[in-house]
Amino acid sequence: MEVDIARIQLLASALDQRTKDTDLTDRVLEKCDLSRETIAPPATVYTAHQEAMFVRYACDALGDVTFAAQAGLQFKSTSSLTAYISKYSRDLRQVMENTSRFHKIIDPAIMFSLRLAGNFATIEADWKDASFARYHRRTEFLMFAGLSRMRTLTQANFFPIELRFQHEVGECRLKFEKLAGFPVVFGAERLEIVLAPSALDLPVPTYDSNLRAHLLEYGERVLAERRSPEQKLRAQVEGLITRSMPGAVINADEAAANLGMSSRTFARRLKDEGVSYRDIVDDLRCDLAQTFITNGMPLSEIAFSLGYSDQPAFSTAFKRWTGQAPSTFRSRLDFPQNP
Repeated sequence: MEVDIARIQLLASALDQRTKDTDLTDRVLEKCDLSRETIAPPATVYTAHQEAMFVRYACDALGDVTFAAQAGLQFKSTSSLTAYISKYSRDLRQVMENTSRFHKIIDPAIMFSLRLAGNFATIEADWKDASFARYHRRTEFLMFAGLSRMRTLTQANFFPIELRFQHEVGECRLKFEKLAGFPVVFGAERLEIVLAPSALDLPVPTYDSNLRAHLLEYGERVLAERRSPEQKLRAQVEGLITRSMPGAVINADEAAANLGMSSRTFARRLKDEGVSYRDIVDDLRCDLAQTFITNGMPLSEIAFSLGYSDQPAFSTAFKRWTGQAPSTFRSRLDFPQNP
């Protein structure tokens, strides 16, 4: 699943500026099977998974869970088709209507939609590939980058009513609020940016109706010719498990029924992909546990979120996955400093 190369170029530059240590950025890139050369022109895309890994590893290397969000606020421009359609739109409402239609061209893992409700408007994000919901740092990057793009397009430094995330970050939420300058909610029902309805009327100074009409026509042709990426069964299962949390993890029979399969067919198709249902559950729990610990969540809360009966049961599982107790876990990466 490929995404616009401009994002990793921004992220690498932001990490360079933050650390003044280009070697550290190179090591993070290498961990993601990337390099300065592979993200330089004429490259136009890289994978969404590599993006998720880069922001995760960068935050770990810095010991700062807000780095991805900080980088998102620096995301001003891109040369993608959807960016040009937005640039020549009339106002923010039209920008969001166009984004709802064409965003899948640059990132098929997530879609955005505009919803009006009474005294507020929301820009809702919905995972088309729910396996990406586990990557909290990437989610934060995307949402703050979306806000930055809206501000750039309208040339207005407006503030949302709230920014809402579905995942938890414990006490780190205060760091995000300080960074944002407006309320940031975690553990929300939906992933969304909440705006005053008047914000939708903010004009886009670069509006050009003729250029927009031409680009919309071209965008429709691209969509018509574009095939939706085929989602592996594992990704669908990860989405089901993630949505069943916090507090419970659906069993294999429930997952099979949700996907319209018999238990035998479900197990066989997973086997064809070289994995079992238990493997997927353990991998997802292990990955989320490490992220939750990095987020600063209490171990008792993590145990509940991942569907364990109590903290000791979770601690036993974590030690089996990682070889160490949760209380001693620090980071999934070791980034040695230059001598």
